[in-house]
Amino acid sequence: MAKRPPPPSSTEPPPLTRERVLAALEANGGAAAKRDLARALNLSPDDRRQLRVILRELEEDGALGRVGRRAFASAAALPDGGVMDIIDRDPDGELLGRMRGVDGLFGPTVRLAPGDGRAMRGEAAIGLGDRVLVKIAREGGQPIARVVKRLGQSAHRILGVFRANAYGGRIEPADRKAKGDLIVESHQAGEAKDGDLVLCELVVGGRTSGPKRALIREIVGKEDDPRAASILAIHAHGVPMGFSPEEEAEARAAKAPTLQGRTDLRELPLITIDPEDARDHDDAVCAFPDEDPKNPGGFRCWVAIADVAAYVRPHSALDRGAFKRGNSTYFPDRVAPMLPEALSADLCSLREHEDRACLAVEMIFNANGKKISHRFVRGLMRSAAKLAYAQAQAGFDGAPDAKTAPLVDPILKPLWAAYQCLKRGRDERQPLEISSSEHKIIFGPDGRVAGVRRREMLEANKLIEEFMIQANVCAAETLEAKQTPLVFRIHDQPSKEKIASLADFLQTVNLSWAKGQSVTPARFNRILSLARETEHADIVNEVVLRSQAQAVYAPENIGHFGLNLAKYAHFTSPIRRYADLVVHRGLIRALRLGSDGLSDEQAVRLEEVADHITMTERRSMAAEREATERYIASFLADRVGAVFEGRVSGVTRFGLFVKLTDTNADGLVPISSLGQERFFHDETQHALVGAGSGRRFQLGQSVEVRLLEATPISGGLLFELVSSALPAREGFRPAHRSRAKPTFAPKHKRGRPKR
Repeated sequence: MAKRPPPPSSTEPPPLTRERVLAALEANGGAAAKRDLARALNLSPDDRRQLRVILRELEEDGALGRVGRRAFASAAALPDGGVMDIIDRDPDGELLGRMRGVDGLFGPTVRLAPGDGRAMRGEAAIGLGDRVLVKIAREGGQPIARVVKRLGQSAHRILGVFRANAYGGRIEPADRKAKGDLIVESHQAGEAKDGDLVLCELVVGGRTSGPKRALIREIVGKEDDPRAASILAIHAHGVPMGFSPEEEAEARAAKAPTLQGRTDLRELPLITIDPEDARDHDDAVCAFPDEDPKNPGGFRCWVAIADVAAYVRPHSALDRGAFKRGNSTYFPDRVAPMLPEALSADLCSLREHEDRACLAVEMIFNANGKKISHRFVRGLMRSAAKLAYAQAQAGFDGAPDAKTAPLVDPILKPLWAAYQCLKRGRDERQPLEISSSEHKIIFGPDGRVAGVRRREMLEANKLIEEFMIQANVCAAETLEAKQTPLVFRIHDQPSKEKIASLADFLQTVNLSWAKGQSVTPARFNRILSLARETEHADIVNEVVLRSQAQAVYAPENIGHFGLNLAKYAHFTSPIRRYADLVVHRGLIRALRLGSDGLSDEQAVRLEEVADHITMTERRSMAAEREATERYIASFLADRVGAVFEGRVSGVTRFGLFVKLTDTNADGLVPISSLGQERFFHDETQHALVGAGSGRRFQLGQSVEVRLLEATPISGGLLFELVSSALPAREGFRPAHRSRAKPTFAPKHKRGRPKR
């Protein structure tokens, strides 16, 4: 007689919720490592994955912060007061700080109370790198720091331009958020000459009023160097440059690949399609109709990726250097590569008509663009052609040049047909469809900016993008099926608070977000589609974009919300991303394709690896953005007084940010320049609203602005509005004068508008 199953336990733990996680943190004194939380909550493996999701959501919502790389502290655990270092600014320009303890900074990032950083009589305003004594209060459930006393500076290096004078000189900080110039006495100027780009430290002690004093520590370049914008960004963000002698030696010793241990793919008509100015080529594609009668209308698609793992071995100098950099950083005029040129531009680059080692995936799709199966091989390939996007597009459109004409029938037509098939699958999947624009800086023969043009997004670009996405999915599915550790590329869905804010905003433009329904990319796409033919298209696109979470790397999978994919990993760019190299090693290990796969040591460190490469990616993005802003400011410096078309790209309590249509440049319109009327920041409408008239300036609004100042050293642009405000909304009621709390603009140093 079969035994009855035991009755369910009456002590089964309750479901994992935000409240349980916060309660566990409080029980642990307000701070704990994720591992300790999982143990305290007695979590199953599935619940551990959910814990990561909840921790990320709480961190994004400001309910907790990180203490080191793996531990978290709840906002409630903040002390009532203490010493705080000012470390950053939020998008509205407010100062952010963290508490300082015996062992360094701890606890969550806390916003300084508005106005507490302003300049006092005889003192400069509080800025980045300053140290203050604060009391912690809570407003609306969020912690806020109120300054009790200024304590001086932390060990903070400042980058700027040295202006020499008879007494030594002054430094104009390159950071547009900086408050005023720094004074350098002659004995502290070192070898610096007028116009040098310098790194300096603030001098502690001495005078307590007037401008801050600085000591020059390093000369990093010249202001009139055409490459100054990139030099400033590299040093400001600590982007690693150059390679150690050991790395260079290992790269030079690398040998051309052979067929040993590889599948011969040289007969496949693989081609590379990249930007015209691409510095490396790490992916190649080809496709054919599937001849299997069981798959009518289907396609066989190949994606071959440079086999970087064959040259960058675990524990080597090349591996240590690549991990430190995390990724290549692409500036408008140069690249800070992750790997030495002997690899990135030669042996690991899929050069035309040359044998190259690759890790390739063959994918089979049905007529509806749904993937039926895939397989990975470690191969030897030979690129049949190197094409630029525009060149490939012309071939797809029936206007080939001399190079692409012989490729049209055997290569380009099947590739285009396969893309149309994959596109049907993409349309069915419905990834998030937020529009964006990119601009390219054009340099003249002298290395200076000659112009800025919009990058054209062709169907050829989308073809390569979709092939790469599918290859990335295959990598994630294979490794998860083989139970091999990997670094996923994950993208969480928007937080409840951001969705609530979006819903409130949509009501102001006569659109609605039904509460209680699941949050999916398709729902966002419907909103974007409804707004597309209205005057609100730009603002809705912008607000939807801002409601999204940031994608990160993680060893635990929660899927990719934006792409609407359950499993996703970066596999297709190992020349320029360490994440992809880790995935390659995982595939080599899982599929037994060689002895150079993921090591046990790295497998247990994947959380640390994921955190590090997420940081390096954001570091590169910030450096690239700042360099671009400085180059564009340099280009516009000769056009002060000109009027430009643009749209409002940001609304803050101190003014409007306007993005120019022609160049994508961002600049500030201070609130103090909007006229005599008092304006208030309406966060729901994303607008500045006149207290008496209700006239408003709103996110996404098309405007004309006059350029007042352009400062290449900081990338700062200062505008004044030429356009009129939008009329008041129906039902607007003027604010009562006695109860009005207007928002005043901070006084910006001319030439370095605050942002």
